[in-house]
Amino acid sequence: MSTLTPVLSSPGWELLESLQARQDTTPVSLPELAGALRSSGVPAELAAAVVTQLALRRAARAKFGPIASHMVFTRDGLEQATRLVVAARHAQRFRDAGVRRVADLGCGIGADSVAIAGLGMGVLAVDIDPEAAQAAAANLRDFDDAQVRLGDVMDLDIAELAGDGVDAIFADPARRTGAARGSSRITDPERWSPPLSSALRWAQTISAVGVKVAPGIAYDRIPPTWHAQWVSVGGDLVEASLWSPPLAPEGPGRSCLLLDETGAAHGISSRDGQEANAPAEVVDVVPLGNTIAEPDPAVIRSGMLAQLARLVGAGIVSPSIAYLTGDDLPASPFYDRFEVLEVTNLRAKAISAALRTLNAGSVEIKKRGADIDPDALRKSLKLSGVGQATVIATRVDGRHRAIVCRRLPANL
Repeated sequence: MSTLTPVLSSPGWELLESLQARQDTTPVSLPELAGALRSSGVPAELAAAVVTQLALRRAARAKFGPIASHMVFTRDGLEQATRLVVAARHAQRFRDAGVRRVADLGCGIGADSVAIAGLGMGVLAVDIDPEAAQAAAANLRDFDDAQVRLGDVMDLDIAELAGDGVDAIFADPARRTGAARGSSRITDPERWSPPLSSALRWAQTISAVGVKVAPGIAYDRIPPTWHAQWVSVGGDLVEASLWSPPLAPEGPGRSCLLLDETGAAHGISSRDGQEANAPAEVVDVVPLGNTIAEPDPAVIRSGMLAQLARLVGAGIVSPSIAYLTGDDLPASPFYDRFEVLEVTNLRAKAISAALRTLNAGSVEIKKRGADIDPDALRKSLKLSGVGQATVIATRVDGRHRAIVCRRLPANL
């Protein structure tokens, strides 16, 4: 029996909802709650299932906000689910394209399906994992035009879906090994389930197709006329996705989209006419200026570093190392800025001496192009001051260096 079954039927569902309401107003520790449930005669299996859902809902708030308290999760499903703020962007693409019904293939717990249905479109959600399909059905319970199907998406007849009114597809291929998809990443897109080539071919039958892919996907795997977008939330790279022409008002190419949890967005797109599979542009190497900047990972992965460098008048500190530098770089949502205070040898003794002159007691250590262990280096510094500083270990003028600097405010 599925571990979700006890909470998806009576009296488990009513118990879960009543306890969730209490947790929202007067929270108690979950181990204490589990003990109280067993003491009151609740069967151990049901008590464990309810407490597990309460714990998963609590963890899910980071991705879903308050609506997590009304959703059902599996552990793997929560880990792999699209954040709500990102799923809302996916759904917006479909709505803006005039889509009426979306097949969410590899739906997991239904995060994207919920966002799509929430904008008034019909949804057919399909997943091969029974517990994921159960969770998706529960999460879509309030949407009349939402259907969940248990099955392998590779067994679907795409033409039949089109005949049934599906006019768009969103695919999220499984990119991990193991029955629960959790043991290790699969890097080869043709070993995903479904393979990337299969998902892309669906666009021959239903032209509006979006595919969630690994952020490390090679550009040459991207169809040249599609649009590829890398998304970060709060500075964390969370996904990349490919969009066929009907779902890509930006046109062919690549872009990065930086979001915060409130939905505020900043983006950079490739130049007009650039194909999605074009190599990233080369960024000029320039002398280290009085400011160094660490770009958001979505900027780097999308190949938008050259675009950003042109926008702010910067170059990079060393070939193939994605630190921007210049004099007085402006504040930007696309990077964190640091004021360069000193450049010294990449040795603990030299770094300690530089930090002592700043009266530093704590230090953040960043690295690119330098084979160091930041934790080991931090421990070896033996700082005793009260200030804060940043050390960037990288290559400057062809040599490994430690750039001692001060983090600048975003001013945004």
